[in-house]
Amino acid sequence: MTLKRFLLACIYLSVCIGFSQTQTDSVAKKSIKVDSSQSSVIDGKLFKPGEKIEPVVDSTTVKNLKDLPEVAEIDKKWLEELYSNSLFDTIYKSVTELDYEPVDYPELPTDTLKARLERLNARTPFNVEYNTSLESVIKSYLKHRRNSLERLMGLSHFYFPMFEQEFDNHNIPLEMKYLAIVESALKPRARSRVGATGIWQFMYGTGKEHDLNVSSYVDDRSDPIKSTTAAAEYLNRVYRIFNDWDLALAAYNSGPGNVNKAIRRSGGSKNYWNIRHNLPRETAGYVPAFLATMYIFEYAEEHGFKPERPPFQLVQTDTVHVKQMISLNHVSEATGIQIEELQFLNPAYKLDIIPKVEGKIYTLRLPREAIGTFVTNEDKIYAFANAEFNKREKPLPQVVNDDTKIRYRVQSGDYLGKIARKYGVRVSQLKQWNNLRGNDLNIGQRLTIYPKNHGAISASTPTKKVVNAAGKQTYKVRSGDSLWSISQKFSGVSVQNIKDWNDISSNKLKIGMTLIVSK
Repeated sequence: MTLKRFLLACIYLSVCIGFSQTQTDSVAKKSIKVDSSQSSVIDGKLFKPGEKIEPVVDSTTVKNLKDLPEVAEIDKKWLEELYSNSLFDTIYKSVTELDYEPVDYPELPTDTLKARLERLNARTPFNVEYNTSLESVIKSYLKHRRNSLERLMGLSHFYFPMFEQEFDNHNIPLEMKYLAIVESALKPRARSRVGATGIWQFMYGTGKEHDLNVSSYVDDRSDPIKSTTAAAEYLNRVYRIFNDWDLALAAYNSGPGNVNKAIRRSGGSKNYWNIRHNLPRETAGYVPAFLATMYIFEYAEEHGFKPERPPFQLVQTDTVHVKQMISLNHVSEATGIQIEELQFLNPAYKLDIIPKVEGKIYTLRLPREAIGTFVTNEDKIYAFANAEFNKREKPLPQVVNDDTKIRYRVQSGDYLGKIARKYGVRVSQLKQWNNLRGNDLNIGQRLTIYPKNHGAISASTPTKKVVNAAGKQTYKVRSGDSLWSISQKFSGVSVQNIKDWNDISSNKLKIGMTLIVSK
């Protein structure tokens, strides 16, 4: 009897457990009735005709990237000044053609000049004593080169702090910063007729001696800080030879050998003014031009100069080490910073591309407010750059027909960024199509351009199409927006889409403007 009850209990328990598993099995499937009125099955879900399908957020996209405050716009005159080489050409010509003839400039009496030079001489190791030749150069500059000097004073607000820091580190007189005015007119990409390059005009071989490397992508001679360090080292070398800063200046220009020959031909005299007539013509005008520049900058206020300051100072910028290959165009699109600003801050990158080379460290200089956002989102920005590199078009002859090209004649005030925006192309494309190594253009120069809308843009007058927003989704630009950040707010929309739909070619936006963000 006990065994029978035990067997019955076991059977009852087995039935209960089986019933429980059938009811709670997590993988059991319910039957689904398909309504014939439902026309679409997407990802296992049924949707009725006309039912809105919400976009699925792509976890790999740059969706929630916090954008930067609107970067201050550099005005037209400032941009033209940054990428014009006219000042460099003017200064080089003036140094080689000084004639020291008396100049009528009654605003600066000789007695006043003598007193000022005496005060200047007391606080600098250079020999700034008065002589008629120096007076002629100073008055000539004040009379004929006032506008260019005022523009150089504006540029100096950015460059002089970095020069002074490097010269202080190497125990160089801080007034040596004025040498950069005479050498290059503060143009990082200035190039002389014999190939000397950069703010401090280093030849290739001399630059290599001071660790200024040159490659297809990078020219350290155009890097303001690296080249200033090299200039300080070289100036110290020649100063140790002559123990005189005036002669060190002359040696910087023509080499110690030419200075030594001038000393021999002058009977052993070692005062610059006594050997000047035996120096090469360019070097003979080099030190007077330097001293005249120093005087005018030091007494700019007394002469009524009112320089235009740059949109930001050196202390308002910072650098970040680049971890992957990236172009300045990518940085511009990601941050909304104008390409011209990035080129100004990063002049050493010849093709506007920052490479990634094993064993090398390359830096990107940005306005300080952009550094935090870049570092916080750098993985997404590098992913964006990598995707753009992977989409690079094939060699030009395979994708562009000669019938689509135009020939553009460079006009006064033109620079590559301005022309690129005019025709909806990139600066790097203009360089590629015209085999340009730098940013310098000459008035009258002819450029080959393949406009984005082939045949829609003429070489003389671009045609503006009418944008019709009827029935399309729009977006009103807010403070801090950029084309890239706006494109991330709408699934499947790219920066180029927004440019095409709104007929815009630059990255510049105005708060309150309405953009079409759908087809």
